[in-house]
Amino acid sequence: MFNFGWGALFVLVNFALFLICFRLFGKQGLYAWIAAAVVLANIQVVKTIGMFGFVMTLGNTMYGTIYLTTDLLNEKYGEKEAKKAVWFGFFFLIASTAIMQMVLVFEPQETDFGDSALHAIFGLAPRIALGSLTAYFVSQFLDVKIFSKLRANFPSRNQLWIRVNGSIGVSQLVDTLVFCTIAFAGEYTWDVWWEIAITTYLLKFVISVASTPVIYLARNFKFKDEPATTPTKA
Repeated sequence: MFNFGWGALFVLVNFALFLICFRLFGKQGLYAWIAAAVVLANIQVVKTIGMFGFVMTLGNTMYGTIYLTTDLLNEKYGEKEAKKAVWFGFFFLIASTAIMQMVLVFEPQETDFGDSALHAIFGLAPRIALGSLTAYFVSQFLDVKIFSKLRANFPSRNQLWIRVNGSIGVSQLVDTLVFCTIAFAGEYTWDVWWEIAITTYLLKFVISVASTPVIYLARNFKFKDEPATTPTKA
């Protein structure tokens, strides 16, 4: 039960910091958040925890805030800004992966104590790195496109929850299937692979539903140096 209670607090802290970042830095803060989130999520994912009898990886909360960020950008600033943010995050994901892989090649000094820890955290297998990059690229652009399509069909400000949960629900399913297929296909039996995929997706979707009040709140933030956005239909 400790992990559940601590996990709930962890989710709240992530959402609170996201709101603070946006409140303090505006649209630029959302781009900065994506850059930080793609790096932190891929660090956290190496830690596994137990909850309700299942083995889960960390990183799902932070990764879920990336979808929250692109949906908020799409809602307030348009599809073009959301796509730009996806490319922004993709670049930082590639850059951080490339730089840290080069760091691991350096020969450590005799008294070094961090090399083994860095290898444990950043020495990911090529299949996992490829799965992460591919899943991010495919699912994020899919999320932006679905959100825009849903906004055309459900344009009311009160229907934001449909746009958010509809786009994230589909895109995170694709994200999970792409990542698990590339990273784990052939490594586990079908039953184990299916359990990993289902539990990962369900956790991501629960977090996305929990983020709905956050995006409603963030949408109402006003900034003096930004022009008024075109409101959705009442």
